[in-house]
Amino acid sequence: MTVQDIRAFNRFYTNVIGALDYGRHLYAPYTLTEARVLYELAHSADTDAADLRADLALDAGYLSRILNKFEEAGLIERAPSRKDPRRRRVSLTADGRSAAGLLDERARETVDSLLGAVAPGERPRLAEAMRAIRTILGDAHTPDGAGEVVLREPHPGDLGWIVQRNAALYAAEYGWNTDYEGLVARIIADYAEDHDPHLERVWIAEWAGRPMGCVMCVRDDAPGTARLRLLLVEPEARGLGIGDRLVTAVIGFARGVGYRDLVLWTNDVLAAARRIYQRHGFVLAAERPHRSFGKDLVGQDWRLDLHGTGR
Repeated sequence: MTVQDIRAFNRFYTNVIGALDYGRHLYAPYTLTEARVLYELAHSADTDAADLRADLALDAGYLSRILNKFEEAGLIERAPSRKDPRRRRVSLTADGRSAAGLLDERARETVDSLLGAVAPGERPRLAEAMRAIRTILGDAHTPDGAGEVVLREPHPGDLGWIVQRNAALYAAEYGWNTDYEGLVARIIADYAEDHDPHLERVWIAEWAGRPMGCVMCVRDDAPGTARLRLLLVEPEARGLGIGDRLVTAVIGFARGVGYRDLVLWTNDVLAAARRIYQRHGFVLAAERPHRSFGKDLVGQDWRLDLHGTGR
């Protein structure tokens, strides 16, 4: 990735959007910035000029001129802010809502036109690429509707996602070959075909409407023992505490359904995961070198006594 790569993409995307905008007079009779102000007002229940200035990164004088123009046109009204009487609350009038609605309708038609040229099978890939750009370039902690991380049961397609993301991430980060993908696929297939929902469970960590992590709790061969498997957190979501929450969920579930011990197998190169296990009281029970997934590794068995700790 170079500066020229980003500039080339910017020129391409600006030309695509610009051609659509000019061809359809998307913002007329408003400028792009005026349209952005109308959009923010239409989608905020209670905002003031200071909020608008911060959210849109606008110069105070420029925003003031826009709001004066809108007020003269009967599109907005201003009153003391409910949050701070020293500020001025800005809200749309009926005419303002009508104008914003027209712009929104034009925008939807423009996007529909753009997507009309994209094959249906390529649209998920396009959406994923757009999310990746937003996340990597600084929108990771404030995506629309992100809110908190939610742990949920898997939806249709999520088990396949676990296989794909494990294979892709471990290949990218540790150079593991397709033997690991085969192992994960067998684990997932065994779970999907035959599991006891009272004693076994999968969690998906969802953030900003997307799966960002996973973990499994399954029965081990030893009586009274559960096994934690396939803990994974997407790189863009690391640092949010998702790994800790997933491990906490497994421990609470295993303890709640009556398991005495919780075990797991990992490799010494997975240092971040190992630190999570240690924080939750797991103890290293054994380790041995082996060659798997195209690499020389040191496998580790960890164990947690579910009734010998208050964690």
